[in-house]
Amino acid sequence: MAPTLRRITAIVPLHLEVLAGRNGLGRPVRWVAVSELEDPTPFLEGGELVLTTGMRLSDGDAVPYVSRLVARGVTGLGFGVGLSHEAVPPAFTEAAEAAGLPLIEVPRDTPFIAIGKAVSDLLAGEQYEEISRAFAAQGRLTRAALQRQGPVAVVDRLAREIGGWALLLDPSGAVRHAADATGRPDDRRGAAGDWAGETARSLRPEIARLRGTPSLSSLALATPGEHVVVQPLGRRGFFAVGSPRPFSPIAHTVVNAAGSLLTLALEQGREQRSAAAHVRSAVLRLLLAGEERAAAETLAALGMRLPGEPVTVLACDAPDPEALTEVLSGAGPAAEVTRVLPPCFTAPWEGLLVVLAPDSHADEIVALAARHGRVGVSAPGVEMARSGGRVDDRVNDRVGSHAEGGAEAAAAGPAAWIAPRPEFADRPGGGVGGGGLDRALDRALGRALDQARRALVSASPVARFSELAGRGLLSLLDPAAAASFAAAILAPLREYGSRADLVESLRAYLASNGHWDAAAQRLGVHRHTLRYRMKRVSELLGRDLDDPAVRAELWIALCL
Repeated sequence: MAPTLRRITAIVPLHLEVLAGRNGLGRPVRWVAVSELEDPTPFLEGGELVLTTGMRLSDGDAVPYVSRLVARGVTGLGFGVGLSHEAVPPAFTEAAEAAGLPLIEVPRDTPFIAIGKAVSDLLAGEQYEEISRAFAAQGRLTRAALQRQGPVAVVDRLAREIGGWALLLDPSGAVRHAADATGRPDDRRGAAGDWAGETARSLRPEIARLRGTPSLSSLALATPGEHVVVQPLGRRGFFAVGSPRPFSPIAHTVVNAAGSLLTLALEQGREQRSAAAHVRSAVLRLLLAGEERAAAETLAALGMRLPGEPVTVLACDAPDPEALTEVLSGAGPAAEVTRVLPPCFTAPWEGLLVVLAPDSHADEIVALAARHGRVGVSAPGVEMARSGGRVDDRVNDRVGSHAEGGAEAAAAGPAAWIAPRPEFADRPGGGVGGGGLDRALDRALGRALDQARRALVSASPVARFSELAGRGLLSLLDPAAAASFAAAILAPLREYGSRADLVESLRAYLASNGHWDAAAQRLGVHRHTLRYRMKRVSELLGRDLDDPAVRAELWIALCL
């Protein structure tokens, strides 16, 4: 902040005397301008201390001269005596006092350049102090970023540094975390404070501009009582800060530093989440392949276990699977997580996010997932821990020895890992038996996953397999014979060496009752592409897809 006129007049060696306008001594002096012009205002910007000897000024010039300086926003007028005037003309004193402009008498022995140097030194000192404060603030922000909850700690610290509020927003603009250091009443700073949601909603147009214009690095807004800055955080979201005071250049530096730290922290977290997702995907592959022991041991090495109760399988088609994973782990935006839910096992699988949701909370988890995209839901009751033998001591020992390390690993990556369940080892038949887990698990899980994927075709945004038309008839068929029938009739499509998924294309076509546009929209392809695929399906199967009997037979095969 620039030094005030009061501070400058208090410099003893300058011997300055205030003659008028003492009420204005608190104004900042941004520079010193020396001019003997009758009208120096065209060469001023405002905020200057103007110094003159009055060489071309007379008593009659006092009022217009002072009026022009006031209109230009000059901080004060220094009148040098001992050259053109032995004393400051009374007319200038009266005009300055009437206009509220500080008037200072500069003695003959005080050169104007001495005043200029003094102001320059003060400005340099103020700038150094501001830079030092900015460096100190950046250090505090950096230390906050190194904490376990880095982004949250940075947002909290930033709000205190600027004496305002700060919001961390996800890519959709929803509030992930909010901090308020403005001193507003507690009812406006609650855990999921209304002010945070309202502010986030008011910023949606600005967020849309940032999202649609990648070249924009930030946006600044100003209202009579608040100043706001919004910045993108790479592809991981946005953050906004607000203050009742305008942001100084140093405050902008602190805000930019916080933005860099948040971007770095979120991108690093993204790498960890990506690695964790690959591990979970591998665990799901092991489960589907019947390698229950290997899957259990992989999770046990991280201090985690499969759910110890029956689950429902969800197939989720979400634009942002990472955001959905965070929400299901309880680490998502506070506005979405209204109560603590048991952690789910989530894993990427063939372009979808597969969720193993405990049956006791399946409905709540489905509702959460539906906010992020389309959801297909299997029949409930898939047992994740079945065995007739005793729990394998080696796996239990490994779980115990890695419990602490696993908790740290879970904290470093997304919390959507399967949570440790102490009751797992005590559950009858809940561990790895001497002869391996029950091989029925892979078949049950595979069927449930297939059910969820088939339900997803009709999801808008949620579809449950148990509610699909024709399920009652299918339940009357012999499972083994029906599965053999389905495998045989669909084999040409599954063996077709093309990147196009003819099975899913056929499923969407039949689910849409042969309507090309609706089916193409479900698949996200052009209707001509779908027409080509259906022609290829007809050729491979040797069947007429316009025949209702053929359609019914194929639909039954797809539903098995």
